[in-house]
Amino acid sequence: MSGLSGKAAIVGIGATDFSKDSGRSELRLAAEAVNAALADAGLTPADVDGLVSFTMDTNIEIAVARAVGIPELKFFSRIHYGGGAACATIQQAALAVAGGVADVVVAYRAFNERSGHRFGQVDSGLVNQVNSSGADYAFSYPHGLSTPAGSVAMMARRYMHQYGATSEDFGRIAVADRKHAATNPNAFFYGKPITLEDHQNSRFIAEPLHLLDCCQESDGGIAIVVVSAERAKDLKQKPVSIAAAAQGSAKDQYTMMSYYRPDLACIPEMELVGNQLWEQSGLRPQDMDMAVLYDHFTPYVLMQLEDLGFCGRGEAKDFVRQPGALEVGGALPLNTHGGQLGEAYIHGMNGIAEGVRQIRGTSVNQVPGAQQVLVTAGTGVPTSGLVLTG
Repeated sequence: MSGLSGKAAIVGIGATDFSKDSGRSELRLAAEAVNAALADAGLTPADVDGLVSFTMDTNIEIAVARAVGIPELKFFSRIHYGGGAACATIQQAALAVAGGVADVVVAYRAFNERSGHRFGQVDSGLVNQVNSSGADYAFSYPHGLSTPAGSVAMMARRYMHQYGATSEDFGRIAVADRKHAATNPNAFFYGKPITLEDHQNSRFIAEPLHLLDCCQESDGGIAIVVVSAERAKDLKQKPVSIAAAAQGSAKDQYTMMSYYRPDLACIPEMELVGNQLWEQSGLRPQDMDMAVLYDHFTPYVLMQLEDLGFCGRGEAKDFVRQPGALEVGGALPLNTHGGQLGEAYIHGMNGIAEGVRQIRGTSVNQVPGAQQVLVTAGTGVPTSGLVLTG
């Protein structure tokens, strides 16, 4: 172990309901989630002196502080790159408390991503930005690559060609996620499992991606409380130690369209994150009791299995074809909350919360004795990851 490992812990998690129309403002969703996380930790707003979120979040830190009743902030930070920021918010919080900059830091993400601004739609504003991101998007938008699904479909097609993976292999991720969501009362798709046939019969969004290869569009919020390992000993919940936390951006990185690399059938930035996680924690892929892999699009889950070392390059298709491999009791229980395909799409923050529940022993799809959990953030963008331990 090295660096940050074991110096900070997650002691509280909180969430709103997950819906397609919350009926309330994004600031209210953020405040509800933060208050729920503090109550879970046995803390009050007066204890908080740090807030961390995404650059994409509309709720600035001082507004959340006012809404919740946090009197003073000593630390505030934001992480860029959409879903790739999820685990990095926890890394930032851990760095702050481990370094003594703050005592109690809450990471949050809240949005009306279905009833409000929908990320999966064409957004001409991206290409009209007067900055380097606008210039990057200007290379893809004129060619019709104007949605995340369209961009990922290019990578998925290359992966299929290079390694012989099929649409059914992608579908196995969706089926496993929805099976777990079906037993999770907080999941939007509670009680609604799907079959591989359902996946194959769902309409195409951008070939080879079917509707059921794509994550939901959700309204909701998540908050997570981080304190030092020492402070965590005296709080309400069993501490979940942050054994490793890492970010990664690889060579020739773009946002959702890194087409200028020699190999398109992998995610080198996730490999970079994984290598850091294993080095920091002293653990290996085979040590993980389960994993929460970012599943905004199913093909990227197969690539992550390879980039993180759970199987060799091109072997993920064979891994997921094993009956029950991704379920509780299988080789690698995956996304036991239902993932972003089945529970909700809250930019991966709900996956971190599920990792915490697994180590606490309170998941609705509990992996017996789970004490070492991998969580990843968004793929196709600069990304991040965590190893959580009991």
